[in-house]
Amino acid sequence: MEKIPILKMGRFLLVSIQVDMHDRLAMTLQEDLTDRIVKENARGVLIDISSMEIVDSFIGRMLGSIASMSRMLNAETVVVGMQPAVAITMVELGLSLSGVRTALDVEKGMEILHRFRQPGEEETDIDDQA
Repeated sequence: MEKIPILKMGRFLLVSIQVDMHDRLAMTLQEDLTDRIVKENARGVLIDISSMEIVDSFIGRMLGSIASMSRMLNAETVVVGMQPAVAITMVELGLSLSGVRTALDVEKGMEILHRFRQPGEEETDIDDQA
């Protein structure tokens, strides 16, 4: 079965969607990501959609659902790299992605996630992860 890789970067999880997203793959990503948030005690999720050229209403809703589920599991979500055509399509479909933070690129998205660290929570270097 096709899966989207989920990488761990310190207290955050990074998802880079590099394939055409279809409904079953979106459902699998949702399940895999929520499992990993709990397993890794992740505090943030960054979803890079820069390779996605089109989004239908189901995929748009799934992005919103993933963000809501992540928040319930104590992890913030940032979607980065949205193409202008994707943003236009989502607005035309009436999808606002309420509660989802966005950024133009991965670097800016990581900055947003770092602002939402828990008070007193230390920065964890990627090199410290075994």
